[in-house]
Amino acid sequence: MTEPADKILVLDFGSQYTQLIARRVREQQVYSEIQPYNFPVEKVRTFNPRGIIFSGGPSSVYQEGAPISSEKLLNLGIPILGICYGLQLIALQMGGEVAHSDRREYGPAVIEILKTGGLFKGFEHVDEKERRVWMSHGDRVESLPEGFEILARTDNSPVCAVRHRDRPIWGLQFHPEVHHTVRGRDIIRNFLFEICGCVPSWTMQSFVAEAVEKVKRQVGKGKVIGAVSGGVDSTVMAALVGRAVGDHFYPIFVNNGVLRKNEAEEVVRLYRDKLHLNLIYHDATDRFLAALKGVTDPEEKRKIIGRTFIDVFVHEAEKIEGVEFLAQGTLYPDVIESVSFKGPSATIKSHHNVGGLPEAMPLKLVEPLRELFKDEVRQVGKVLGLPEVLIGRHPFPGPGLAIRMLDDVTPDKLATLREADAIVTEEIRRAGLYDEIWQVFPVLLPIRTVGVMGDERTYEQVIVIRAVHSVDGMTADWVRLPYDLLARLSNRIINEVKGVNRVVYDISSKPPSTIEWE
Repeated sequence: MTEPADKILVLDFGSQYTQLIARRVREQQVYSEIQPYNFPVEKVRTFNPRGIIFSGGPSSVYQEGAPISSEKLLNLGIPILGICYGLQLIALQMGGEVAHSDRREYGPAVIEILKTGGLFKGFEHVDEKERRVWMSHGDRVESLPEGFEILARTDNSPVCAVRHRDRPIWGLQFHPEVHHTVRGRDIIRNFLFEICGCVPSWTMQSFVAEAVEKVKRQVGKGKVIGAVSGGVDSTVMAALVGRAVGDHFYPIFVNNGVLRKNEAEEVVRLYRDKLHLNLIYHDATDRFLAALKGVTDPEEKRKIIGRTFIDVFVHEAEKIEGVEFLAQGTLYPDVIESVSFKGPSATIKSHHNVGGLPEAMPLKLVEPLRELFKDEVRQVGKVLGLPEVLIGRHPFPGPGLAIRMLDDVTPDKLATLREADAIVTEEIRRAGLYDEIWQVFPVLLPIRTVGVMGDERTYEQVIVIRAVHSVDGMTADWVRLPYDLLARLSNRIINEVKGVNRVVYDISSKPPSTIEWE
């Protein structure tokens, strides 16, 4: 693939916000890449970034074992922006003093800007609201190295934003990448364009064209297989690979029996009629349900579904002669989450991918999306002309409805949960809220409660409705659905779904709860 014209290197010192830094850079149509803090200087030169960002981190720069990058980076002449821990490390390495603060600072603060221009270009007449930033530190810079000047301060952080007078080195004690820093995007934009001189060229239109050419070069006239589910990642992957190699791509869709209502039919129709791909469809419902019979432990459900899927997938793949490649929907978070900030790792997370293929199938990987974040994958889907209903689809677990019933999996329970799920989705869409919510779904509980229907006493099942707002699934807050919508959901489920006489709403956030119940 053609190298992006301008690139930003993000060095990870363990911050919970490192991925967010990279995403903020890419929002400005500048390519960014995350590497661990000890990324060798020689590789930095080869990568040839227009700028380097040092992330924050949970360590203290003076503690034993703290992540310390090479001081040579400061002498490359490449613009550097240190954020929080990154600022403190720069100060320490250049001769300043960093110490534990008497008063830790976590949360909102209002900065006083002493000098505008540079990072603060356009901040000449900002009000207090626009100077609101997000702090997360227990240490602070006590004295600056020679050659630095202070650009902003707070009462608790006299050194809140700095720059070197003669060298392109900048630092911030606060986090410009988070939503709570009101003008954070402007600060990052100033670093990219005013300081680094980047040109915005990272677009999904250019990515699609380059990704298609890359797959063509990699595969040649070989044959490619890939597992697809109908979800966003695998469908965008399939559309890209299909555009690149046409009839040489064989997507395999395995119906595991725990899909949503009419989902298998919709996936088959999408792949064959809309994408015009050689879809191989295998309905293994009976096999999966037989393997899941009597199993209640969620981890065991996952393992059974994973093993059975591999068996069915391999069975179908072996029918295709001369296959050399396996296409996967690996995303950039799958790659970088497996690279500890303490050092690189070759392990790639496999929760989106076909892990466990037998050694008898030594296939070369095709991963056209491995450079992208989830929101970028959705943009690629739009460029490829995929239906909006697919692009905006909520996340759905690989084990499907099996882990949305806190009990053993049976055809009757699946029928109950499918009908409830269809009602929830229909009503949320009708209310115009589907695209505003990260995820909404019902859960079937393994308990029965007393109810009254007509003149008869009932003893039936309970459905929980779960709806959350989130950005990346790492944290989530429950959605304050309107009461009239909750009433409609409850009435419809109880009246239309056989065997349910009670509906409750989950009002817990993540953390401490998780999004899924299992």
